[in-house]
Amino acid sequence: MIKQREVVELAKKLISIKSPYFEEDRIMAFVEDWFHANGMNARIHEYHEAKVTGFKGKNVILELKGGAPGPSICINGHLDTVKLCSGWTVDPYAGYVDGDRIYGVGALDMKSGCAATMLALKAFTENHPRFKGKIIATYVSVEEGPYGLGTNALIEEGYLKDIDFSIVTEPSAGFVGNPFPTVCLGARGGYGLEIEFFGKSAHAALPQRGKSAALDAAKVVCELENVSYIADEHLGTGAACVVALESDGGACSVPDYARIKLFWHIVVGESEETIVKEIEKAIHRAGIQCRYKISFREAPSEGSRGFMPYTVKEEDPFVASFIDSVMSACGAAPARAYFQSIGDFNYLGTRLNAPVVLFGAEGENFHSRDEYAIISSMVKTAEVVYDFLRKELG
Repeated sequence: MIKQREVVELAKKLISIKSPYFEEDRIMAFVEDWFHANGMNARIHEYHEAKVTGFKGKNVILELKGGAPGPSICINGHLDTVKLCSGWTVDPYAGYVDGDRIYGVGALDMKSGCAATMLALKAFTENHPRFKGKIIATYVSVEEGPYGLGTNALIEEGYLKDIDFSIVTEPSAGFVGNPFPTVCLGARGGYGLEIEFFGKSAHAALPQRGKSAALDAAKVVCELENVSYIADEHLGTGAACVVALESDGGACSVPDYARIKLFWHIVVGESEETIVKEIEKAIHRAGIQCRYKISFREAPSEGSRGFMPYTVKEEDPFVASFIDSVMSACGAAPARAYFQSIGDFNYLGTRLNAPVVLFGAEGENFHSRDEYAIISSMVKTAEVVYDFLRKELG
C-alpha cells in the first residue's frame, strides 16, 4: 500500500529544507503545497505568541471530514528540528541513503514520522473517499523550542477541542532504544524553574563577614541529589537536573547573588507544589544563610506553564485498536514503553481529555550528529496509521 520509494522521496525533500525551530516558514509552505498537489485542502495556521517570545509562527492544518458520524482523530507531528550541531560525516541536508538508513537533521526526530503520516493520509483519501468521523492532521512549529508553541496555539484556539484520540509519530522506538515496533503509552512531564540566592558581599580575604550566595547555592545543588521522588509504576521517578549555575563575586569579593536553573522532570502525582516542597526540604537540609526565591519560568499561558505527565490504558478502545493495527501491519506485537522526557504529546495527553499514543520509526542519534532513521520502519509507521484510520473511519 505504502511504497518505500515514496517514503524515501518525501523524507529526502523534508530533510533538505532547513527548519530549526523559529525558522519553519519554508517547510510549512512545502507541506501545504504537497497536500494541495495530492488533492487535500490543507491550510496554513498563523499564531502570535506575544507575551514571552514575541514569535509569529505557522502550522499546517489538514481537516478531513467524513460524511457520517464517527470519532475525531488527531494526527500530530512537528516539522522543526534542533539547531545543526558539529561533527557530521555526511551532508546533514542531503537525505543521504545508506542501505536501510536515511541520514539528516531531523531524519529521525521527526521528519520520518511526518513523511509517514502524510503518505498514510494520501493513501486513505485515495482509497476511502467516503468515511465516517473526522481527521485533523497538524504539522507544527517550535516543538523543539520553548513551550511547544505550535501545538499550544492549536489547543488554545480551539482547533483540537473535540478530539477523541491522538497519534503522534515521534520516533518511539528510536527514543526509548527498543527495537521497532514500540508504542509509548505515556510520558514524564516537566517544568523549568530557578532558585535565586541573595547574600551579603564582603572582601574575599574576610569571607566570614559576608554571606556567600555561591556557597549556599552549591550546598543546595548537593542536597538536590537527595530528593525523595514519587515512584510511578510506568514512568519511574522524576529527576531534578541543574542546567545552569551562575554567580560572580568579581575579582576579590564574596558573591552576594547566585542562581540555579533547573529542569525538573515529574511523574503522575507530582506538580509545581511538590517540586517547591522538595526544594524547600533541600534548602533546610543545606542550612543556608541567604534569602532565596523559587520561580517557575514565565510562560505564554496557564496551559503552557509546564508539561504534565500522563499514561494511557491499553484497555482503552482506541489504544487497543491502534495496538491491533501495529500487530496487523508489522506482523509482531509491539513493545510497550513510556517516554522519559517531554514534548507536544504531553499537551495532547493532558489537556484534551483524550488518549494519545506515540508510535514512530527506529533509528539513532536524534539531537546529535549523523542522525538517521530506519527506512523500513518509516514505511511500517505509515502502514500502521493507514490501517488504524481504515478500521476506525473507513
